Amino acid sequence: MIFDEAHELEDVAGSYFGISLSNTRVEELCRDVEVSLQRNHMLSASLSGALKSVRERAQIFFSLLPQGEGRFAFDNRREFLEENGDEFLALQQSLQRLSSELENLPSKPEEIFNFVRRAGEIHFQFGFLMESEDRNTVFWIERRRGGRERLNVFLQATPIDVAPILKSCLFDTLECAVLTSATLAVGAGFEYMRRRLGLEHTRELVLPSHFDYQSQALFYVPPDLPDPRTPQFAVKAADRIRRVLEITRGRAFVLFTSYAQMKDVYQRLLGELEFPMFLQGDAPKSALLEEFRLTPHAVLFATSSFWQGVDVQGEQLSCVIIDRLPFAVPSDPVVAARVKSIDTEGGNAFYQYQVPAAVITLKQGFGRLIRSLQDRGLLVLLDNRILKKAYGKVFLESLPDYRRTIALQDVEEFFGIN
Repeated sequence: MIFDEAHELEDVAGSYFGISLSNTRVEELCRDVEVSLQRNHMLSASLSGALKSVRERAQIFFSLLPQGEGRFAFDNRREFLEENGDEFLALQQSLQRLSSELENLPSKPEEIFNFVRRAGEIHFQFGFLMESEDRNTVFWIERRRGGRERLNVFLQATPIDVAPILKSCLFDTLECAVLTSATLAVGAGFEYMRRRLGLEHTRELVLPSHFDYQSQALFYVPPDLPDPRTPQFAVKAADRIRRVLEITRGRAFVLFTSYAQMKDVYQRLLGELEFPMFLQGDAPKSALLEEFRLTPHAVLFATSSFWQGVDVQGEQLSCVIIDRLPFAVPSDPVVAARVKSIDTEGGNAFYQYQVPAAVITLKQGFGRLIRSLQDRGLLVLLDNRILKKAYGKVFLESLPDYRRTIALQDVEEFFGIN
């Protein structure tokens, strides 16, 4: 079996073997059941009551969950159940009642069996999410706005270490697996991926690229910008981005590690640039990408979803600017749990997990630029920690053999500006 883009296996496995349960998913079940029963003239008073009970109990349960913004760990599940166990039990009982009512329907269409299965899955997943004591699982909550300003609340469970799961459920079942990607290696080796994916007895090969990076790409790191963690960074970064885009005549992706930073810099440059500016979120990704391709000298401001799986060949994309080294947010519940697990076992999570993961992400972002033998362009990293910190060497050793510079004059010469 061949796994392309194998660097994504850890995240894919985390999603596949994890659980995500939301108030929206419960409502979708109730809505689908109701529509089906009405269409088949099978909606009785008892089934209406069962659906009403599931909706009400779910609404109460999700409203009682701990408050917080974005994604945060649900570490106090035991205390939560001590205070709200009756409401949790009532929700579980309402799901069981709905299943029983559906199962007891005579001469029911095939789709009813599917609803029974869905209700059973939700019942089981609620039980795991609230009662499991699995040490290799991190439990967390996420709140985000949906359509019509609806607040979607997600209960999540994700494996902390997917290596043993992948080994037993996938790799041990295969005679042979080939893992490929342009971004698998960190520091010219595969130790990080072997450890994260649970790989043993591997044969490894790093193939040279057919691109001539020395002549096709220039990698510019401004040495004079402030640390990106300081308040002064956004102002200075926006000014340097403006200067670089004047040299490249637009034709650029400006990629950010956070949505807030993207919007901040975009607002600072509005009216400062003579080139068309597109912002992620203003239109669907595919529409933005097509508009970028068709608009001369365009500049696209984007975040994580544009760091991979995007292909724009030719002069239309002649520059990729990245605001900072893409370390995962340390407060993210999954990241925090994996860091804690590695450190608890005596490892060094920063060098064993956080740095290699950021290296791979940076390689993916820079990989948007050179997509063919004819492509030529500029790579900019506004985070000069890559030059000043000890871990910066790992990044530099992992990147392709770009021609490097810290001088803006070299950027001008690369684009034929004297």
